Amino acid sequence: MPVVVLWDYWRSSSAYRVRIALNMMGISYQSRAVDLVAGEQAAPDHLARNPQGLVPALEIDGLVLTQSLAIIDYLDETRGAGFLPHDPARRAQARALAQAIAMEIQPICNLRVVRQAIAASAGAITMEDWMRAFITPGLAAVEKMLPPGVGLYMCDDRVRLPDLCLVPQLYNARRWGADLSLCPRLVAIGDALEDIPAVAAAHPDRVRPA
Repeated sequence: MPVVVLWDYWRSSSAYRVRIALNMMGISYQSRAVDLVAGEQAAPDHLARNPQGLVPALEIDGLVLTQSLAIIDYLDETRGAGFLPHDPARRAQARALAQAIAMEIQPICNLRVVRQAIAASAGAITMEDWMRAFITPGLAAVEKMLPPGVGLYMCDDRVRLPDLCLVPQLYNARRWGADLSLCPRLVAIGDALEDIPAVAAAHPDRVRPA
């Protein structure tokens, strides 16, 4: 069987959600570290597999896939993971929750964005202040988007696409000291997700290079 390879950075939210997806599906993979802090994403070999210079990149089925949500969609569509509900309305709701995190909160908190903001402000903006300024209201808005009392997780009693996005974002929120008092349901859902062995195994502390 061909080897599945994940080009990964241990603290990348995008890579983290793909690790969760692979673990949930029981797909074994080899991890290849790309140190974003050291700038390894700009190395010619990595740019050859991902011209954006981002992680993750996943080699599977003879393909090299990029963009975490596209990777998860591919895994879902080719292997029936069930990360999206079948009902069109509920699918749209699940995608909206996932995108509110993965396409609204996370990109503006990307390391290269924050570094540019710090440099442009001549240090008046700190990394901590920037992260809190966007993560706190972002997650508070996602809390309000949650459907009322539908199950243990964000959509129902099954781990879905937005749950894969939530876990890394809560990790970042706690890392930067964001105020989570306005999103108690998200915190409770995150705690329930962390109890799943496949989710816990994807945690940055479990995959950090030695």
